[in-house]
Amino acid sequence: MGSRQVTSWQGRNITVAGLGVSGISAARALAGLGAVVTVVDGGDGEGHRARAAELGELRISVRLGDAETLPEGTELVVTSPGWKPDSPLFAAAAAAGVDVVGDVEIAWLLREVGQELRAARSGEPAGEPRREPAPWLAITGTNGKTTTTQMLASILKAAGLRTAAVGNIGTPIIDVVLGEQEYDVLAVELSSYQLHWAPSLRVHSGAVLNLAPDHLDWHGSMEAYAADKGRIYEGNTVACVYNVADKATEDLVVEADVEEGCRAIGFTLGAPGPSMLGVVDGILVDRAFVENRQKNAQELAEVKDVNPPAPHNIANALAAAALARAFGVEPRAVRDGLRNFRPDAHRVAHVDEVAGVTYVDDSKATNTHAAEASLAAFEPVVWIAGGLAKGATFDELVQKSAERLRGVVLIGADRALIAEALARHAPEVPVVDLDRTDTGAMLAAVREAAALAEPGDTVLLAPACASMDMFANYNKRGDAFADAVRELAAESAADTV
Repeated sequence: MGSRQVTSWQGRNITVAGLGVSGISAARALAGLGAVVTVVDGGDGEGHRARAAELGELRISVRLGDAETLPEGTELVVTSPGWKPDSPLFAAAAAAGVDVVGDVEIAWLLREVGQELRAARSGEPAGEPRREPAPWLAITGTNGKTTTTQMLASILKAAGLRTAAVGNIGTPIIDVVLGEQEYDVLAVELSSYQLHWAPSLRVHSGAVLNLAPDHLDWHGSMEAYAADKGRIYEGNTVACVYNVADKATEDLVVEADVEEGCRAIGFTLGAPGPSMLGVVDGILVDRAFVENRQKNAQELAEVKDVNPPAPHNIANALAAAALARAFGVEPRAVRDGLRNFRPDAHRVAHVDEVAGVTYVDDSKATNTHAAEASLAAFEPVVWIAGGLAKGATFDELVQKSAERLRGVVLIGADRALIAEALARHAPEVPVVDLDRTDTGAMLAAVREAAALAEPGDTVLLAPACASMDMFANYNKRGDAFADAVRELAAESAADTV
């Protein structure tokens, strides 16, 4: 059964892979539309059994402890984003001629169903013309997706539009599509995983913020990873937004099959050319969505309206502005939306200033590309880095950042990889190799960084690595850093009494 040919879900035998948030959302939605749903998951712990019991009350079958065997009679597999394409379950599906799609694909296919459900709830007569489903403005990239999506939602709200930031962020997108709330437009964050499993997706306008090696163990190669990111441009109707400084993103636009009249729109930290957004004398300007773009430019906002005004975050703001302008948003709303926006925790977050040294938490910088952008925003820097490298190498990062480093404190399982890159490309930079994984390790790292720092410096947690060797997630790592800085501040204040 080809997923794009589905007209009714009633009685369809659907297998949902994964008992996580998106899997449960898909299972509930499809069962509610009359599908016969079986959820499979390799886990069999207490939490798995509790979730299975809840789904059982909805007449959803759950098979725990076996995520490899395709249930008999399966007509479609709906996967959670993280499941690898070479999973045995999917091999079995391919052998049986069964499609595998993700939750984003299901949400896309259910948009009109959602409109019908909302009309029915409101008491509208059957057969009445329905308004079109809310368009999607979609964002992907190696780094900056969440921030840009939230910026876009803030801009759209400032324009008076009913919107939400959804997708790889917050509420599962299926729940939003089928929910009671009517939206004018959705700001949709999409990961490479989600795009891989969404063959039917055709958005109003899409953006690829940047491309750098990440998740290659999942995709198999950089080429495959980029191709999945590029799916966001397929079938775009109004604009394909790309990063002028990252040619690979423009190449994806060139390769995309878009609707007639769809435009390529660049964003740059420099002065923009025609059909671009950029920066001129501290002003964010638009030369894409204006009359006579060969000669004219429209002021959108000031750099100081971006929070924080780090270079990579200004790029995020320009991408969000480009998508909003593609949707027809007025310049004032771009400015107001950027002013209203507040970034999530652990994203270049100012923690405190102690003895003239600024402490910044960017625990969300879990890969080298994100860490490079974070390091570029400060100088001089005492850098706290390390964790799980996920197959990354650090030579290019160290080469580009060496001149701004006052010192480095290394933590985590793969810190030796960063130490080796520092020895090759920044041998003069002092390095503290902290061989600790106990609960006091972050406090020790902050104290070592404070000892290396001088007044006017920034101590920056931008690990360039995943956190799970020492912490449950990057949030917990950032919290530990902030707690350590606060303890350092308290000790400093006590010393001055």
